[in-house]
Amino acid sequence: MVSKTGDIAASVPKCKVNTLDLAEGETQDGKETTKASLKDPCVCGHSADTSVMNGGGAYNHLEEDSKQDEAGDTDGGDDSNEQEVIVIQDTGFTVKIQAPGTEPFDLQVSPQEMVQEIHQVLMDREDTCHRTCFSLQLDGNVLDNFAELKSIEGLQEGSLLKVVEEPYTVREARIHVRHIRDLLKSLDPSDAYNGVDCNSLSFLSVFTDGDLGDSGKRKKGSELEQIDCTPPEHILPGSKERPLVPLQPQNKDWKVIMTPMQCLKVLTMSGWNPPPGNRKMHGDLMYLYMVTVEERHISVTASTRGFYLNQSTTYTFNPKPANPSFLSHSLVELLSQISPAFKKNFTSLQKKRVQRHPFERIATPFQVYSWTAPMVDHAMDCVRAEDAYTSRLGYEEHIPGQTRDWNEELQTTRELARKNLPERLLRERAIFKVHSDFAGAATRGSMAVIDGNVMAINPGEETRMQMFIWNNIFFSLGFDVRDHYRELGGDAAAHAAPTNDLNGVRAYGAVDVEGLYTLGTVVVDYRGYRVTAQSIIPGILEREQEQSVIYGSIDFGKTVVSHGKYLDLLEKTSRPLKVQKHNVLNEKDEAVELCSSVECKGIIGNDGRHYILDLLRTFPPDLNFLPVEGEQLPPECLKPGFPRQHRHRLACLRQELIEAFVEHRYLLFMKMAALQLMQQKAHKDSKMAALTETSSIESPAVISNCLSTDTPESSGTVLETAYDGNSGIVPLADQTMTASDAHTAAATEDTINTPLTTETDSLPAPLTVEVGVVTATHGPEAPVSTGSLNGECESLLEDPKSREVVLNACKAVGSISNTSFDIRFNPDIFSPGVRFPDDSVNDIQKQKQLLKDAAAFLVSCQIPSLVKDCLDHSALPMDGATLTEALHQRGINVRYLGNVLEFVNMTPAKAQLEHFYRIGISELITRCAKHIFKTYLQGVELSALSAAVSHFLNCFLSSFADAVAHLPADELVSRRKNRKRRNRVPGGGDNTAWASLTPSELWKNISSEAQSYYHFSLHCENADQVVEEYGLQKITLLREISIKAGIQILLKEYIFDSRHKPTFTEEDILNIFPVVKHVNPKASDAFHFFQSGQAKVQQGFLKEGCELINEALNLFNNVYGAMHVEICACLRLLARLNYIMGDHPEALSNQQKAVLMSERVLGIEHPNTIQEYMHLALYCFANGQLSTALKLLYRARYLMLLVCGEDHPEMALLDSNIGLVLHGVMEYELSLRFLENALAINSKYHGPRSLKLALSHHLVARVYESKAEFRSALQHEKEGYTIYKNQVGEAHEKTKESSEYLKYLTQQAVALQRTMNEIYKNGSNASIMPLKFTAPSMASVLEQLNIINGIIFIPLSQKDLENLKAEVQRRQQLQESGKSIEELSENSPLQLEDKIPMDINVD
Repeated sequence: MVSKTGDIAASVPKCKVNTLDLAEGETQDGKETTKASLKDPCVCGHSADTSVMNGGGAYNHLEEDSKQDEAGDTDGGDDSNEQEVIVIQDTGFTVKIQAPGTEPFDLQVSPQEMVQEIHQVLMDREDTCHRTCFSLQLDGNVLDNFAELKSIEGLQEGSLLKVVEEPYTVREARIHVRHIRDLLKSLDPSDAYNGVDCNSLSFLSVFTDGDLGDSGKRKKGSELEQIDCTPPEHILPGSKERPLVPLQPQNKDWKVIMTPMQCLKVLTMSGWNPPPGNRKMHGDLMYLYMVTVEERHISVTASTRGFYLNQSTTYTFNPKPANPSFLSHSLVELLSQISPAFKKNFTSLQKKRVQRHPFERIATPFQVYSWTAPMVDHAMDCVRAEDAYTSRLGYEEHIPGQTRDWNEELQTTRELARKNLPERLLRERAIFKVHSDFAGAATRGSMAVIDGNVMAINPGEETRMQMFIWNNIFFSLGFDVRDHYRELGGDAAAHAAPTNDLNGVRAYGAVDVEGLYTLGTVVVDYRGYRVTAQSIIPGILEREQEQSVIYGSIDFGKTVVSHGKYLDLLEKTSRPLKVQKHNVLNEKDEAVELCSSVECKGIIGNDGRHYILDLLRTFPPDLNFLPVEGEQLPPECLKPGFPRQHRHRLACLRQELIEAFVEHRYLLFMKMAALQLMQQKAHKDSKMAALTETSSIESPAVISNCLSTDTPESSGTVLETAYDGNSGIVPLADQTMTASDAHTAAATEDTINTPLTTETDSLPAPLTVEVGVVTATHGPEAPVSTGSLNGECESLLEDPKSREVVLNACKAVGSISNTSFDIRFNPDIFSPGVRFPDDSVNDIQKQKQLLKDAAAFLVSCQIPSLVKDCLDHSALPMDGATLTEALHQRGINVRYLGNVLEFVNMTPAKAQLEHFYRIGISELITRCAKHIFKTYLQGVELSALSAAVSHFLNCFLSSFADAVAHLPADELVSRRKNRKRRNRVPGGGDNTAWASLTPSELWKNISSEAQSYYHFSLHCENADQVVEEYGLQKITLLREISIKAGIQILLKEYIFDSRHKPTFTEEDILNIFPVVKHVNPKASDAFHFFQSGQAKVQQGFLKEGCELINEALNLFNNVYGAMHVEICACLRLLARLNYIMGDHPEALSNQQKAVLMSERVLGIEHPNTIQEYMHLALYCFANGQLSTALKLLYRARYLMLLVCGEDHPEMALLDSNIGLVLHGVMEYELSLRFLENALAINSKYHGPRSLKLALSHHLVARVYESKAEFRSALQHEKEGYTIYKNQVGEAHEKTKESSEYLKYLTQQAVALQRTMNEIYKNGSNASIMPLKFTAPSMASVLEQLNIINGIIFIPLSQKDLENLKAEVQRRQQLQESGKSIEELSENSPLQLEDKIPMDINVD
């Protein structure tokens, strides 16, 4: 597929297009080739000066700059050299497959596929799924499993591939048994509940009755008759009960497995394994024991020729074939002959399996755990038992050879080539795959370590000091061993260090410098312990650390060494990570140059690679939590009570904060320079006067062009785009953008770049300096690197006046260079034990000031901006996780939560932030509880775990005041306690101390933890008080603590408020899961496509946007496989675009995938999943599937009640949706309940003058009209009319519409009154005029649904379109000339952004 992005090309001066060779048969025109299963598109790699394709985003094609082919100047408009995005992709073709015993069938394949992928397809197909041990043959030649199809001679359209059964080996027989077991379990949800093998839950199909696509065709008729619209009681507005059981509704398919659809009672390995020598020589590989549904006990031999019955019984060994032996190549064929029930049930089971949506079955990349589960029967399972005891070593994914060398795999994938798109895709896919495998293995290993199943490498030491190696991964516990962290806060520091280190690994990994290696790192919290899992540097275990470290320090800066090669490598990371090169003194008082913190160690492994580790101080310290004697913080920090003593001295600023801070300084720098230069220009002689005007318009444009150039991938920080009088500046350097930012950047680019090239020569010198200044940042510190952008780079700093301006601006913002804007931090400032040389005193002073400014910036800018975003609803956290994400995106650490809540408390609009405050309080309480729970669990021995956890939850949530722990009435009573089992589990200690915890003591501890950690005073002595005081829900607190602490509880209704018995018993605690933190490798190219697509959509080019997003989807699939959070976002946007462009069925299909994926990857009640459900309901309604739409909305409302309760701005939108659909199916009473609730919530959170409120009034009025209660209808419509009149004026169409509707209602009311009077006067023989009661048409309901969901369709003529385009362009130019957006909207409110359909948010 060739996506044309011509409108971009037109505005890119001398864009270099890097067109890869097209694969054979691919033409370079816009024709779509047939869609193969995976597409490998290729985008022109722009040089770093133009980040156009990337929508202002950022991929720094370092190694490409030199290798670009010049593709001629593009002078837009000309179709011939439109810049095109070329997709490398061969057309797919069809082959015939002939399997034994089945009809030949056609299979669509693509030339890049491997033969192995056809194997996978056959093992999944209903009619061939029971075969695993076969080869594919073409004309009698066996095909190599790992060959690509295009490399096979003679394979072409229509070729016949034969499936040929091959002889078994022990390995193949095992794989076969495993596969059959997987098929038998394919509908069984127990793996998802137990959180194994990357299975997770999904319940969408319960609400849609199977696949939406099909039902759409079936139920097209009028559905009104048979819809049952009444929601369950607990979903109605105002209901106080919050049941837990509906969270995981029982799926029909699952009931089936439990009873009637059982295929086999038992399938296990026989006790006669392995075969003795004489039987091996007869071809016996292993023996299986089975019990069929008909209660027949059979013994089966797996031999090289297949499976047959033998004559062994449980106690006598007789391996001779039975008579008949039923020899079959597959176990399924054998069992189908023996057991009729197996044959029948297996067939229907496979039918059901194949009908399920593939997204319900595919494994997720990382394990997702469920915090609730029903009681699932524990069934006998030979494969599971075998896995548990062989601990899967040597059997990892059937890889030949022994255990995986994780370090080698992680580093080799990083070394793969990345010059062009296909190479980058291959590399990113490999990196992602290895990372997700590594995270899985590390998690299993960490659990094995804590459960005591791994031998320590230093078994003589006490348990907390032990270290472990398992499966080529190194594990250490988060305790302060050997007083390593004594000066930094002991165990608290040792607990924080691994996460800091992980953030460092993430940051260096994202910068991705060739030749610099980090370790695979995963941090796992499990049963109260923190385990760090790392890949092992080759050779590090054979030598002492002192010998290995050739860069950095192993004793926090007392002795320091440096190394040229490391300095070179780290130099490349210093600009994107904002780390300043600096000197420190070693023990001999010599200056040593470093380009990282002193703790960062450089070790060259035996493989010759340069590794860096201990990256815990990659980012500078947070002075708000690091009191330093003799240092005074700025007043903004002192006012809220900083600096504060923290538990440890490792509190760092987040990378997002550093980015935002540098951003902010950049704006200041620009304003100062621009202002002073403008003043100078005013004094220029008359020759320049003519140009002054143009340049003052352009200068911001030029600036912004340079700004959005080179943006390395950062952690998705959300920026506020800053506009102001003298510079129309777009989101700036080093920033990954959100949609709105990418939009402004791309929009600016579209109109800016052209004048740059045409008028360079005539620009006045001072402006040139500005251009130079800006771009100079992007070379390390060489202001001359701007030649590419600017013809006059020699005159860069010639004008002394301009040089002085730049110098002043640099000084003012704390730049480390005097000639260009360049802010970097020295991470060693304020590190205990680090000393600096005397000659760098000034520099150190500057750096200290910079850190104070950054700390002040967090308190005075970032926290208020977060609260402002929550006030105008651009940030809408719903639970703890989304709140944390909102904080992190703005660079605010969670330790500031207390401050954020204080800030909200003092905000005048506090009432409109109630939802935010409540979520914040609940997050603060559950985090404090988690801190206490962590140490509480460490003292519990394994046999008392469920009793201890249930006791803790009782103390935390139950109203039962004297929760007494039931010490486990030891199932196996043995009074002779053996005290010598010291080494069993890390920790140990008094094993029953946990039982003495009481609710009042726990809540006292929570309050003091809130005070000491968050500096927030909670006034509460028990759970009921907290719930009362802050309006929380116990069920929400239970969900939050379970997710944070990895607790899985039984799915049942809990009675929290009983004063007579505790809420939880030990039977209610089902499991403890690990909580895992790891790096998420990114698909950079796909991400840029996605951003460009978003930018296009924002500019109104829907079709082009849609093509780019589709392209992004292919690339994401290519890198991540089918399941990933980012693919979910992609599908959601695609569905919305399909919907806007009128393709409702396609929208439905994409959104269904998005919902399934969100459930599987994020969790069934994650806030994102709730929103996906709402979108899906809208598209279902548009497709005429009303009852499904209602079911989905009810599900969304149930989940939202569970997650955050009824009082939340998002609930208003949900209730408006439900109310509208109910109005559409004429359930007026119900509809009113929901709409009036929405009205109340809107009025609370959006204020009395909001347009949302006016719309809410209108919706309520419409229902009253349908009920013929005209007086109420009039009352509501008048309210709405008043708001419209005051907000948008008499002339606005909304106000006119409302006034028309008022007239109509008045007429109806008068007519009704007349009729009533007539009846009163004339009694029964009155001549009554029939009244018009109109049930709303589906179209009108859909129109209103679109409006409340922010989608507005406007019919436009061609002429309107032209005017609209001109208007959009005019406004963009104005915007760039420095007028602020606000001014514009006052002058002429423009409300259109799209061609014809619109996607905007009301209000």
